Amino acid sequence: MLEKCRFTILALLISVTFSASGTTKPLNEIKLSFIGDTDSQAFMGVKQGIDEANVQGIFLGQHYALIISPDLSRAILTTVDAEHLTQLSKMYPDKVIFNLTAEDNDLRAKCLPNVLHMMPSQAMKQDAEAQWQKKHPNRDATAQTWHHTFKKYAAGQLNARFTQSTHHKMTDTAWAGWASVKLLSDSIARNQFKDTTSLLMFLKTALAFDGQKGMSLNFRQTGQLRQPLLLIENGKIAGEAPVRGVANTTNLDSLGLTHCPK
Repeated sequence: MLEKCRFTILALLISVTFSASGTTKPLNEIKLSFIGDTDSQAFMGVKQGIDEANVQGIFLGQHYALIISPDLSRAILTTVDAEHLTQLSKMYPDKVIFNLTAEDNDLRAKCLPNVLHMMPSQAMKQDAEAQWQKKHPNRDATAQTWHHTFKKYAAGQLNARFTQSTHHKMTDTAWAGWASVKLLSDSIARNQFKDTTSLLMFLKTALAFDGQKGMSLNFRQTGQLRQPLLLIENGKIAGEAPVRGVANTTNLDSLGLTHCPK
């Protein structure tokens, strides 16, 4: 049972007001819930995303807060494993659920209707590494979502902000936590969604997200975020996938499962 899972559910609900022209009025509070390990890099990324969303929110009359109850939240961000993620999807079918850590291929094949996978699947990483091996037969590289030395596409600024606020280097799961809040807050700011059904439909079908990766990212039918990957060799960035010369560098569907199995 989900309630027996040894994870911490963070309760952090902050009431914020802001003053304008000598008057004080409440901000529109957008509630999110986090289920998982609050000592994790993924949680640090979520916090970074919320802090940045709230800086932007001052000008939009919006404030993001983490709360204890998924029932009252707009979305759930979680680091639970595949089994508990499947349970969460069934327990909260009307919530947008962001998977921040689980890479299981089977999860993508299940095509859970309300789950969005921020981390690349195992298959995506394997395909990226296979492309690299095809071009560089005598070199080994490991596919990753992110790297703390990544500088292009304003990635360097993101890495610097994260390190300054957390005193840690940004990892794959930290990026996933940050990116989930970033794409969510950007989407809400632009479209002012009033219900989770409209929000989920937009994220699954119309999203165009800049995750500091150099191209527009969106979700597959499986719920997987399409994204380029970094290839790391001896602790340094050696290349990116899709690998130029092996695949079209803009063809993100050359990595992993692209459609729900029939």
